[in-house]
Order: sequence, then C-alpha cells, then structure tokens
Amino acid sequence: MIAARTLKGMEGILVPLITPFAADGTVAAEALAALADDVLTQGAAGLVALGTTAEAFALDADEKRTVLEICARACADHGAALVVGAGTNDTRSSVEALAAHAQVDAALVPVPYYVRPGEAGVIAHFTQLAADSPVPLLVYHVPHRTAQPLSAATLLTLSRIPNIIGAKVASGMTEDAVALLGDCPPDFAVFAGDDAYLSPMLALGAHGGITASSHLCTAEFARLVATWHKGDVATARPLGHALARLCTALFAEPNPTVLKGVLHAHGRIPTPDVRLPLLPASPEAVGTACQSVQLLTRTE
Repeated sequence: MIAARTLKGMEGILVPLITPFAADGTVAAEALAALADDVLTQGAAGLVALGTTAEAFALDADEKRTVLEICARACADHGAALVVGAGTNDTRSSVEALAAHAQVDAALVPVPYYVRPGEAGVIAHFTQLAADSPVPLLVYHVPHRTAQPLSAATLLTLSRIPNIIGAKVASGMTEDAVALLGDCPPDFAVFAGDDAYLSPMLALGAHGGITASSHLCTAEFARLVATWHKGDVATARPLGHALARLCTALFAEPNPTVLKGVLHAHGRIPTPDVRLPLLPASPEAVGTACQSVQLLTRTE
C-alpha cells in the first residue's frame, strides 16, 4: 500500500480527462492518448481517469480498461500522478472496485449518492473504504450531484482518517469549505472541484484543482496554482478572473458537453459526441466558450 500523505502529484492541477468518441461511437484511443500527453506536457500534475467528466457511467468494462491503460501510460511517461474515479453509493461494491485499482496512485471516491446515508453514514462508509483500500483515497464531495451535504465537522473528521489523503471539494465557496481549508491537517490535500472557484480556493490554501476546464489553457491553470502558492497576488488575481470566465462558459450546459464541443472545434478530438442521456452542446454555448479561449489566449 502506498503511504498516505506522501503521494506525488498532490499539488497542482489534475485534469479529469474526457473520453473522446470516434464517429462510429467507439472510444477514440489515439485522441485520448494525445490529450493526456498534451495536458501533462503543458504542466498538469496528473490525470484523473474514469471520473464524471469521462462519462464513466456510460463506458463498458473493456472501454474503462482501455481508458485506464492509456492514462497510466501517459502518467508513467511524464512521471505524473494517476488518480482513478472509483466507488459507488454502496460500501461493499466500492471496496470491490477499489481492490481492482492497486496500480494507481489514488482513487477519487464520491460521497454516497442518492441514498443520502446521513453524515454518520458517510463517515462509516469512508472509514471502511480507507481500511480496505489498496490505494489512498480522495473524497469527492459534490453535494449537487449526491444530495448529501457535509458539514465542516464531518469534512474535518474525514481529513483525519488514515489512508484518506485529500478531497475534491465541489461545493462552492461555502462556510464549510472555508472551515475545512482553515482547520484540516496541512498534509491533507484539498482540491477545488468547482472550476470557477479555483482561484479563491487557492487563495485560502487549496493544494490545487481537479478541473475539467483545464483541458484548455492547461499551462495557465497550472500557472494560477503556482502563483497563488508563491504569494504572487498581483499575477494570480487577474489570471484567476480570466480563467473563471472560461470555466463559466464551459459549464453553461451539462459537463462535458461544451468542453467536448470546444475540443472538437479545435481539432483535438474527432467528434463532440457524448452518450445518452447527455446531448451535445448547442452551437451557441460552444461558440461562446471558444471566444473565451481566444480572449484568454490573446491576453496571455
């Protein structure tokens, strides 16, 4: 088992990679490999494979295996961290899922969704997973998807469980998120998970971000983390505002539909296709996001 709190890549930008699809609906493996190499070359600290942005819910077992193999190869080539999305709303099946991922650096595990087990249930769930997992865990706190909000007290309890090394906090700039950043152990890696709030989260002490938007302008997202961590407020503040505008445009419609539309418009993936129940983004949303990229690139 990898020792908790000592993993590489627990600071900076982790890109939760999309799964590009070819015109025949299959996984576009070459495009995925190129995306993985590109974002790591531009300064991402690591990749998240099979997360929400990857449409993992719609991939079969063979497709998941392909995606994971491609991401693992890219991370090995770059000496970068590989995190895998794993776990469900059931503790027993989550333990089984984690057992299959001993080769990765960490697993990003969602707070149990739909069943709303209560905060005591969430603590019991993660305590069991942490005890049984062959890899360290990142808690994925995303209450608008799980319908299970967590208080600062619960987040802080999770931060002190052995083998839980951090959290992706996608709850916005709430009082609970601020309290977590203020009081969690210094070696507990808090990652901003709501893209538009990356800059203020970094200003309050976040270690980095797990941000779908960082498929685009990856170097700028990495520079934002570096400038906040160096205390270069004069550089970080305007850059954070510019990137937040891009993030807002990319999330105007369900993720990753707009992002895929922009990547396709830039020639980086063969189609903008997503799998049902997602629908492709509207041309208007894609056009607005492309303009945001152009504006940001022009001003850098």
